[in-house]
Amino acid sequence: MSDSDPTEPAARYPGAERRRWFRPRRPAEARRTVERVVTECCHARHTPCDAGALSDAVLVASELTTNAILHAGGVTDFRVEVVVGPGVRLSVSDRSSALPVLVEPAGPQGRRRLGGRGWPIVCRLAREVRVADLPAGGKCITVVVPLS
Repeated sequence: MSDSDPTEPAARYPGAERRRWFRPRRPAEARRTVERVVTECCHARHTPCDAGALSDAVLVASELTTNAILHAGGVTDFRVEVVVGPGVRLSVSDRSSALPVLVEPAGPQGRRRLGGRGWPIVCRLAREVRVADLPAGGKCITVVVPLS
């Protein structure tokens, strides 16, 4: 991994095409990284990228990083892996041990809330969703978004 590009491929191992990790400061950085990793993997395999599946993976990355930044003290780790078969594995770690919660779309007075839809979107688009406490505090949310 180079200092000039913190998202340069860091490792290869059986079952994974690409694996990258860094700490995005903004959701846009996470979105660009997911799009780049998946696109590079598709080109390397000489297979077309499913635009809808890529869009889902980018949206999930954006929601997870947004939630970490707004509600959990910021992103402490971000990993993207294109795994042969399952799809894109995304892991976002943050400083909070609080679990994500579903928020009702309307408040107590019946008014529609702004926001609060990120976690349901993640749960709907991802095939696997895991939340794990980290030994030093905080949590890691890992999801797999299908690419086909």
